[in-house]
Amino acid sequence: MRLIARIGEGAILRVRRVCLLAAVIWSVLFMAIRPRFWTRPVRNVLARQILFTGIEATSFMTLAACMVGIAVVVQVQFWLMKAGQSELLGPLLAAIVIREVAPLLANFIVIGRSGSAISTELGNMKVDNEVRILDAQGLDPFHYLVVPRVLGVAGSVFCLAVLFVVVSLTVGFLCGFLAGGNTGIPSVFIESMIWAIQPGDVINFLVKTVLSGLLTGAICCIEGLSVGAAITEVPQATTRALVRSVGALLIVSAVVSVFTYL
Repeated sequence: MRLIARIGEGAILRVRRVCLLAAVIWSVLFMAIRPRFWTRPVRNVLARQILFTGIEATSFMTLAACMVGIAVVVQVQFWLMKAGQSELLGPLLAAIVIREVAPLLANFIVIGRSGSAISTELGNMKVDNEVRILDAQGLDPFHYLVVPRVLGVAGSVFCLAVLFVVVSLTVGFLCGFLAGGNTGIPSVFIESMIWAIQPGDVINFLVKTVLSGLLTGAICCIEGLSVGAAITEVPQATTRALVRSVGALLIVSAVVSVFTYL
């Protein structure tokens, strides 16, 4: 009976966490569509979050896209040309790069760079009673701290994933061309990629980037604000935020991929 009780307690706790996460995301989206919530302080926090999460990560994302373009795109071109199946180049690259690799790498980079920073920053603010000070000054902590960070993370993940797709495909085509592969002219390559992208690929890409970004931002904010009065709780909250963000990303990616291929 104790084992059953522990299993039930763990299941109830997980359900509560999922409900809290869904409530936070719903509240963020509800506030985002109401213009009166977009005061100057909130806009400034959103701009700084996009700067740190998106713009400052472009160099590393570009480097990762170049490596994937050389390692994956060139290999796909080479083996398809060798097998005489060059017409499969567009669909195969769309399945590998657009559906799977770009959303996953963009989310992993954002989780590693910004997820830990958000949870640590909010945790320190909670320990230093800065959250109470904001509330005493008439600023809603959820409105000022959570909403711009969650939206900034989601928008940055989407933009970084788009950058990854463009750079990896471009670098892959150029490397294949310089290596002497029969890659054809750029217009044919671009046309094959455009025709290979189906509506399901677009939905897959949007869900894996925007929804996963919302989950990452919400999880990191929740864990950061859950810190108590002890400074030693901050690294523990950061670790939980990273682990749960990666877990949510993998679950969303797996579920979306299954529905995409059905």
